[in-house]
Amino acid sequence: MKSTQTIAAITLATTALLTGCASTSSDPYANGSYNNSPGYQNTASAGYGTIDSIQVTRAAGETNGTGAVVGGLVGALVGNQVGSGSGRTAATVAGAVGGAVVGNKVEANRAEGRDVYQIGIRLDNGDYRTITQDSVVDLRVGNRVRVVDGRAYRY
Repeated sequence: MKSTQTIAAITLATTALLTGCASTSSDPYANGSYNNSPGYQNTASAGYGTIDSIQVTRAAGETNGTGAVVGGLVGALVGNQVGSGSGRTAATVAGAVGGAVVGNKVEANRAEGRDVYQIGIRLDNGDYRTITQDSVVDLRVGNRVRVVDGRAYRY
């Protein structure tokens, strides 16, 4: 009976891990192009303009709960090895809760924020657009740029 519970717990843990890995991210920073300015519409058209400003901001790290799920499962497995009867049940629940808290904290510590650059561009047609991207490489205030698919390129 004990081996059946162990196999079921391992299957559940594997399913939870794979489900966490397969989830789609709603992270606007996941694809390397960051367009979070109000009123911005991502279009395939290109525009030309001059950089007015560049500001560095810190994008917060994202967590998806995988650490809490894995920690809870590991804690429950460890807690299930302690005691017998209702004591075992209490240890399993306590292990699951404690593992979830520790797993969430570990995941949060690993998900560091990163620097992103908000680039203010005065387009040749008079519009003003703020583009946020992960690097500015050779872009400086006053440079002429081409905006393509929400990214600025020097030309």
